[in-house]
Amino acid sequence: MAHLLHIDTSTDRGMVAIGGDGQLLAYRVNPDQRNHAAAVNLMIDELLAEVGITMQQLSAVVVCAGPGSYTGLRVGMATAKGVCYALDKPLIADNRLTLLAHQAYKQHGSTYAQYAVLLSAREKEYFISVYDNHFISALQPQHMMETDLPEMLQNENTYVITDVPEEKINAIFANITPDFCTEIDVNVWISYSFDKYNCNDIVNLANAEPFYLKQVYTHK
Repeated sequence: MAHLLHIDTSTDRGMVAIGGDGQLLAYRVNPDQRNHAAAVNLMIDELLAEVGITMQQLSAVVVCAGPGSYTGLRVGMATAKGVCYALDKPLIADNRLTLLAHQAYKQHGSTYAQYAVLLSAREKEYFISVYDNHFISALQPQHMMETDLPEMLQNENTYVITDVPEEKINAIFANITPDFCTEIDVNVWISYSFDKYNCNDIVNLANAEPFYLKQVYTHK
């Protein structure tokens, strides 16, 4: 059985899980963002004991690489890379925008023409990605200013996962179906990452880094 360790410390709600051949075996949640660094390794040890395997028996490590909290992303990525380097395991890096769009797509299929994710970054700045109803990328995950958003979602049959308040999202876009649940579904994530593992869709450890607004901070 392929055991994949999943790490997500990108938001207030940190989560660690172990999947076996695409099925959830065990998981832990840490609700205190300030404590992610201290909690993540403890949760990993607890999960390994619960599943009954050693660290060496892991097949790969999966990390949610962002977007999200700058400090949280660094904690998750550093932990994941540390395990991979120490045990010579492959690393799979997933984007939160893609994961959220994928779980909406898995739920609704071809009901909607597009699946979009729009998450707040800073004042009038957002992270956005868009996929069609075959889950083919129409807009890769990226950072965007609020003034550029309206032209991105012109299809009236668009499902949008967002943390933007309802009154504001309705002011930016017309004729969309908003979904304000922005938590990653751990069962869907484990299935998704197992497919990537089978396709050897891994990242280069030396070059792997979180997805955050680094390019914006460097010129503002």
